[in-house]
Amino acid sequence: MGLVFVDTCLVIFAFEDHPLHGPRVRQAFEGQAGLSVSPLVKLECLVGPMRSGNLALQRYYEEGLAQFNVLDMPEQVYLLAAALRARFSLKTPDALHLATAQFHGCQALWTNDDRLASAACGLAVNMLHPPPPSR
Repeated sequence: MGLVFVDTCLVIFAFEDHPLHGPRVRQAFEGQAGLSVSPLVKLECLVGPMRSGNLALQRYYEEGLAQFNVLDMPEQVYLLAAALRARFSLKTPDALHLATAQFHGCQALWTNDDRLASAACGLAVNMLHPPPPSR
């Protein structure tokens, strides 16, 4: 698989060892080449540790996020995000995540947000929903 854009929520679940979702997300990350984030994902992940003054957690995020590909966000990403926000009524950060994944030709956008998944025309995958049963 090529580039996989990872939404902020999944990074937080994995890094902060969410009791329900952490193990599942970390398992999905294991051995997966091409995991990618944007500067916006970094921003969203670092706010909590910075707000609480938890320098150890902040460093943990900084070191962990350095293991991901970082996709830039040029002006074209913001213009695409505006169109996505207008068409699908997405929140600005969600529109920017989706626009970044689309702009860089990601194979998938891993998230836990069903609204984002429905706006992504098959690109976004809710990693926390079990796959539908096969028939």
